[in-house]
Amino acid sequence: MELTWIAILASLCMAIAAVCVFIFAVKKDYFHNLEDTKYQVFWSDLEDIVDAPVVTPVVTPVVTPVVTPVVTPVVTPKEKRNHACGQPESH
Repeated sequence: MELTWIAILASLCMAIAAVCVFIFAVKKDYFHNLEDTKYQVFWSDLEDIVDAPVVTPVVTPVVTPVVTPVVTPVVTPKEKRNHACGQPESH
C-alpha cells in the first residue's frame, strides 16, 4: 500500500512540474509566432536535400540460369518382362 501512495505522490509532483513549465513558457513568450520556427525547420531540411550529392544507382543485369530438365525413361511392365526373359523389345 505504501508503494501506491508513493506512485500517486510522484505522479502529482510530475503533473505540477509540467504545469509550472507550461506557465513559465507562456509568460516568457516562447509560444509566440510558432509559424516562423516551422518554416525555419522546413527550409533547413530542404537545404540538406538540395546540397546532398547525387548518387546514381548502379544497375547490374540479372542473369537467370538455364535449367535443363532431366528426363528419365519410363519402363512399362511389359518391357520389364521382356528384358528379364532376354527377349528383344518389339515396337
